[in-house]
Amino acid sequence: MKHIFLRFTVQIIILLAVVFGFHLLILNYIEAPLFENKIVLSYVFNTAMAIAIFGVLYYFKDTYKDKLGFLFIAGSFFKFALFFLLFHKSYKQDGEISSYEFAAFFVPYLLCLFFETNSLAKLLNKMK
Repeated sequence: MKHIFLRFTVQIIILLAVVFGFHLLILNYIEAPLFENKIVLSYVFNTAMAIAIFGVLYYFKDTYKDKLGFLFIAGSFFKFALFFLLFHKSYKQDGEISSYEFAAFFVPYLLCLFFETNSLAKLLNKMK
């Protein structure tokens, strides 16, 4: 079963690297700044947090099988709290969050959230 965590890690890194590339292509196409709005930090942060959250869930899958959903929600809240510490202040410096700032954080955040949720559902189904 250890291959499940390794497969998750490799897949999410590849997925976010590909999406990051597309994100940069779109920014380049619309002639927007490529590496502003903490875009690199956002992709790295969201990838690392997704791996960490899934790792915790995988580690506790047998011990706290009935509570994995709550652990997942707690991990999501923790990730969002860290967002406020790392990103929110700089995004709100000018009084508003621009669409580029929003996309820089929200695209990888949503992608990780969907991928984590899908992977957790698969893990739980394998445990039945």
